[in-house]
Amino acid sequence: MALQLGQAVSDGIGRILTRTGGILLAGLLAIQLVTQAAVNTAVIGYLPPEVAAQFGETAGLALPVPGEVGLALLAATLLASSVYFVVLSRALARPARDLASFPSELFTRRTGRATLSMVVGGVVVSIAVTLGFAALFFPGIFLAASFLFFTFAVGVEDRGTVGALKRSWALARGNRLKLALLVVLSGGIGGTVGAVGSILDLAGLALASEVAVSVVTSVLFTVLYAVIAAAYLQLRDEPSGGSGGAVTADPIDASSTAEL
Repeated sequence: MALQLGQAVSDGIGRILTRTGGILLAGLLAIQLVTQAAVNTAVIGYLPPEVAAQFGETAGLALPVPGEVGLALLAATLLASSVYFVVLSRALARPARDLASFPSELFTRRTGRATLSMVVGGVVVSIAVTLGFAALFFPGIFLAASFLFFTFAVGVEDRGTVGALKRSWALARGNRLKLALLVVLSGGIGGTVGAVGSILDLAGLALASEVAVSVVTSVLFTVLYAVIAAAYLQLRDEPSGGSGGAVTADPIDASSTAEL
């Protein structure tokens, strides 16, 4: 069965309009805001005093702490983001009837191993996709589409880095063109976020710019990952989906889902 992209979009939107979706959105927004504050704080802390003072006037979110603290906070936030995506994959890939709850097992079951695999695999995928884009652009889209389900293979199926990469490649087989649309959509989201930030920066609203960028990024990417989760469930649960399991995808009709 080929990927039904329209159904995945409808199902994904329905999944995000639930208690689970609200919690995941709030978590991503918190990570975005803290990461931006940590970056600004670290930069200000390591700049010469006169340059730091000038940068501080145009920086939005920053903390009144030394640069070393900002750098440590950034490292902690990057680690937290890996944990977050483990939880996100597990939370969004559950049957529709379970999305009204957010049990502790989502972030307690083999979280350490999954986080390590997420970090290592994330570096590998980022390097591969970057080189693909730098080469001829289209190889980058091909690789990004092929590894689109890596996060879910790690978080949901408890696979290691290599196993998750192979699993994502296998799930994407025969559907890479449709999955490439999601990759292009991801790029479009990045462009939209950049435009919002640029407009507010030009208006001299640095703090508003960073907050707005964080909010728009969190909303759009949470929806995108919900759509990817719905696509993953379709391909995992079809007869040829491999050993990922036989759980029904249990799609949600977004038009009948109560809003938060």
